Amino acid sequence: MSVQIGSVQFGDGHLGWIAGPCMLESRDLALTTAQQLATVAADNQIGLVFKGSFDKANRTSAGSERGPGLDAGLEILQAVRDATGLPVITDIHEPAQAEPAGQACDALQIPAFLCRQTDLIAAAAATGKPVLIKKGQFMSPADMQYSVTKADGAPVLLAERGTTFGYGDLVVDMRGLVQMRRFAPVVFDASHACQQPGAARGSSGGQRDYLEPLARAAIAVGIDGLFIEVHPDPDNALSDRQTQIPLAEFAGLVQRLTRTS
Repeated sequence: MSVQIGSVQFGDGHLGWIAGPCMLESRDLALTTAQQLATVAADNQIGLVFKGSFDKANRTSAGSERGPGLDAGLEILQAVRDATGLPVITDIHEPAQAEPAGQACDALQIPAFLCRQTDLIAAAAATGKPVLIKKGQFMSPADMQYSVTKADGAPVLLAERGTTFGYGDLVVDMRGLVQMRRFAPVVFDASHACQQPGAARGSSGGQRDYLEPLARAAIAVGIDGLFIEVHPDPDNALSDRQTQIPLAEFAGLVQRLTRTS
């Protein structure tokens, strides 16, 4: 099984990459990040999809920054695609967002907390674009087959991002990668697998030091793609400060992980 996002193949022996900032904080930040990611992708001969969120609608606190919104965010993603040639993906939270996002993007993402929302998945699938569905922290890998069927035959990828372990932590069961690959190509979300939900006083914390070893383990088990959030200055990012990796470190990480694969 394989799914194509733009020119990037996930599956059938191809390891696709999805990378970008958690939030589309500004046009300049997105373009700077995307241009460097495009250079890394070309230098290392990997297929890469640029990811950025126009709205972080599931923040821990209502006072947290959410992003530029639908219209401004899609304009930024279009600018990224025009300037770099990279395919782009963003997440949607409501069915009405699917059509405009599908016109501007090469694929749509369903957030983990919304992976059972039938109308949302159906609306994303109706755009004709590939749909990346993140496994909910509360879902078993086997139950993700039902989310796949809600896409009604559209190209689907599933993403593993960890399972709730008590309060404020996640654990990755590598058996789930094997199980979900029976239904669709699987992307390992190494960034959010390091997250500690709600552990930073009204926002999520995390331990980015575990990102690389978890990614190595996932590659060893067998996956079709890697999802890694990057930011020029993670410690001052507006979201996911503790799980995004510095943009300057991405090239070295790619080189080490491609040797692993």
